[in-house]
Amino acid sequence: MEPRREFIRKTLLGTAGIAAGGLGFSAKSYASIMGANERINMAVIGINGRGQDHIKAWTGMKDVKLKTLCDVHTELLPLRSKLVVDKTGQTPHTEWDMRRVFEDKDIHAVSFATPNFWHALGTIWACQAGKHVYVEKPCCHDIGEGLKMIAAAEKYDRRVQVGFQNRSIREVMEAIKFLHEGGIGEVFMARGLCIKPRASFGIAKDSAPPASLHYDMWLGPVAERPYNEKRDLYNWHWFWDTGNGDTGNQGPHQFDIARWGLNKNENPVSVFSSGGIYGWSPAECAQETPDTQISVFKYADGTLLEFETRGRASNAESDLGIRIGNIFYGKQGYLEIDGSTWKAYHHGEDKPFAGSGIHATKPTDPTFLAAPDGSGHFANFIDTVRTGNSKGLHCPVSTGYLSTVLPLMANISYRLKRELRVEGTGTKLEKFVNDPEADAMLASKYRSPYLMPADL
Repeated sequence: MEPRREFIRKTLLGTAGIAAGGLGFSAKSYASIMGANERINMAVIGINGRGQDHIKAWTGMKDVKLKTLCDVHTELLPLRSKLVVDKTGQTPHTEWDMRRVFEDKDIHAVSFATPNFWHALGTIWACQAGKHVYVEKPCCHDIGEGLKMIAAAEKYDRRVQVGFQNRSIREVMEAIKFLHEGGIGEVFMARGLCIKPRASFGIAKDSAPPASLHYDMWLGPVAERPYNEKRDLYNWHWFWDTGNGDTGNQGPHQFDIARWGLNKNENPVSVFSSGGIYGWSPAECAQETPDTQISVFKYADGTLLEFETRGRASNAESDLGIRIGNIFYGKQGYLEIDGSTWKAYHHGEDKPFAGSGIHATKPTDPTFLAAPDGSGHFANFIDTVRTGNSKGLHCPVSTGYLSTVLPLMANISYRLKRELRVEGTGTKLEKFVNDPEADAMLASKYRSPYLMPADL
């Protein structure tokens, strides 16, 4: 096995898109001569939107073979297979049933870019089959699932990385370190922003599913209902039984940065969320989740976390003109993060005193030295699969769960139209204070045979 630093260097070169030819081989020729026992064999489950990024990431690594593509939308399989062939010269195996993927003993790890409601059960099945898992955000569709994912990762000793890739972006890591070291003094509030206007996707009558779609498997654990084209593909985000709205779609990335910057490794003690659909009437669009939503969380020490989702036309915020990003407020100033750019300001001053390109402090993690963008998150996962060191994960499922819980509890508050108080403090959210109606929304009912294992 290669020394760890050399492995990371090579992995990150491939993941970041630097040509393998710089080391004497093309990606295609390197794959053909590399010994099978030196490879990590991957499968991607869910190959539409974000799944294409997974395909590009794994095929860009010289020590990884993308062996299998899996999707219930079988019309996508030839298109995505071509991506693999063009990049590596090798034709991947294809499946529509993820259970067949888990049966393949040659596959070491899988990555999930499925709809949210498949994240937890798919991850747990994969862990039971001995596979390591990279799963997209949010790590789970409801709060109870997340605790079972943590239990499965521990029970089966699998590496499970959640796709909060900001935790592997150099400048974001730098900004968080600056906050934790007191760069703007004691931080008393974080604000996350998701300003992402979206057009109506309309309405349609229920119909027979396309012949290329294995609809029963698509639904999986969700209660059976007729197929509707407006609830398929990306639009599943905007319905409660399959998605979590933009607060739980784009939002989790900024929730994670906010919680990370506040250095809160616990659940808040209260949450209140309010909003609505202001862009159209039910006759114009079938969307159920809000297009405008404001959420406020309070921690035991009084620290605040605010989050705002705006799906209508809107101005940006802050000196950086943030639409998707974060602002932190401290007793000595404030700090803004917009993508890989961050700047810190003293109170009353209009020029930053620290920031990306200004402040040069860096974490000591060797992975940081070669992780200029989110691609390093995939590389970090492969590194931990190689070394067997779960502590090396930048976002293990236990960490991803704490950030995922925030938008999930905000949505429960929004739907019940009241503040929720969390019973007890710590990392597990199992009950609200004197609120059985909210408690009932912590976990979904699963549909047979897509059932959550009982022994976790």
